[in-house]
Amino acid sequence: MRFLFTCGGTAGHINPAIAVAGRLRELLPDSGFLFVGAEGNMEEELVPREGYEIKLVSIYSLHRSLAPKDIVHNIKAAYMLKVSARQSREIIKNFKPDVVIGTGGYVCYPVIRMAHKMGVPTLIHESNAVPGLTTKRLEGIADVIMVGFEESRRHYKNPGKVAVTGTPVRGDFLRWDKESAKKSLGIVRPLVVSFWGSLGAKYMNEITADFIKLNWEKGFFTHIHATGNGEEGLNKMYAMLAERGVVNEKESGIDIRPYIFDMPKVMAAADLIICRSGASTLGELTLMGKPAILVPSPYVTNNHQEKNAMVLGERGGAVVIRESECSGEILFRTVSGILSTPGRLESMSARMKELSKPDATDKITETILELAEKYGKR
Repeated sequence: MRFLFTCGGTAGHINPAIAVAGRLRELLPDSGFLFVGAEGNMEEELVPREGYEIKLVSIYSLHRSLAPKDIVHNIKAAYMLKVSARQSREIIKNFKPDVVIGTGGYVCYPVIRMAHKMGVPTLIHESNAVPGLTTKRLEGIADVIMVGFEESRRHYKNPGKVAVTGTPVRGDFLRWDKESAKKSLGIVRPLVVSFWGSLGAKYMNEITADFIKLNWEKGFFTHIHATGNGEEGLNKMYAMLAERGVVNEKESGIDIRPYIFDMPKVMAAADLIICRSGASTLGELTLMGKPAILVPSPYVTNNHQEKNAMVLGERGGAVVIRESECSGEILFRTVSGILSTPGRLESMSARMKELSKPDATDKITETILELAEKYGKR
């Protein structure tokens, strides 16, 4: 069989596709795989690193502002949409996929739309609790829409073609248990892990600097924080800590990194995680049953992250704090309260696991193969 994946823009769109492709490759090792992404995005680096070929199309995202520069941008985007449609047609024609799978990002629109026009069966995986703009525009033509949460069904016009699969997570996140991970890291106290994404978040890193100062002064827990934005982000964090009088933070169990490269092990060791609420991250948290404090990004389209976070918050697996209401003191007080309340971590962990779909990758794989079989492609 021949599988074409289209995804891009963020790791949250790319990693689920890589996880599913990996499972399909295990089951059908003689199959062909091709990814389609947008020029200049991180899929251009991440996909080849996993051993898959990727083709790139020329496409821009739409800006919602009516500022003159954004109107000009959208005019260019409309033109590039026609270019990307022609490029998508050529890719599909040459690769001859049996099925096309989109896992998020605006690049999915021209590829899925063209595949439908050419008679190729199509699936979309929407990991957010509510459909994004691309999913909304493709809802009418995709053969199957796969979602992460049961609560998501009600947001679609045709729930009958919506399959609740969960969000796939790389197998690395199940290779460690808390005890062995803490032992490997040399940690004996409660561990709090925080991160705001690979690019970081300037305002939230400032809040984190205040949080670190409070932990440095009177905390009782070990803290690993990823600043994001590489060495630049790390240096800015050290500068902010110096302004706050924090020195020799490592002696207090505070470990600051630009990026957490061993994330599966660090998350396994964590007692509590502080982060944004992108769907891919929430898939990892629920799979591992990790209690969390979620600070949704207010800068994403359609306020997806807050809606994602509220699903976990309402079930009791996470505490949700809006960025506009967050401060270092509030974070420290919330963390201290959770860690010091008997049974609170265990209760939150249980609620998280109730939302987990540990077989998400297999469910998505089965859904893809069932659709291919329906179309006589298997």
